[in-house]
Amino acid sequence: MALIFIGGGARSGKSRKGHSLALELANGSRTVFLATAEAVDDEMTARIKKHQDERGADFDLVEEPKDLVKALSQIDSNATFLVDCLTLWLSNNIMSGGKADSQGVIDAAKKRTGSTIFISNEVGEGIVPMHPVSREFRDLSGIMNQTFAAASDEVYLTTFGIAQRIK
Repeated sequence: MALIFIGGGARSGKSRKGHSLALELANGSRTVFLATAEAVDDEMTARIKKHQDERGADFDLVEEPKDLVKALSQIDSNATFLVDCLTLWLSNNIMSGGKADSQGVIDAAKKRTGSTIFISNEVGEGIVPMHPVSREFRDLSGIMNQTFAAASDEVYLTTFGIAQRIK
């Protein structure tokens, strides 16, 4: 069992790295893609379709935009899980008035016998957002990413399609 955290900017290659790492770790056993995205508009529907096409049939799909603890606790403990992405999970919970319990998700992942790979966006390297809600999201995202990185056995940072192991 390993916890792996992969972060990077938008379109940096983090999902591609997570996909290949999940298949490598599973070594032919069950792989599960846990999607946090919701098809709330045409643009997001197209993004989800693109990700599905890139994954192909390599993964079983679980769609859970908010309750990752439940999903990680109730589905095959031996499978290799790829959770994509934590940033959307955080946003989904903030927008619905819920709480994104990072430590609860980490604890649920640690109870599994299979490996869990978490994907997240790095949003703090750009300009300071003008809107208070955007600044709050940036801050909460940064704290979340630090929490997951600290709890993970391996951490990768992706830039320009290149993944660098930093832990």
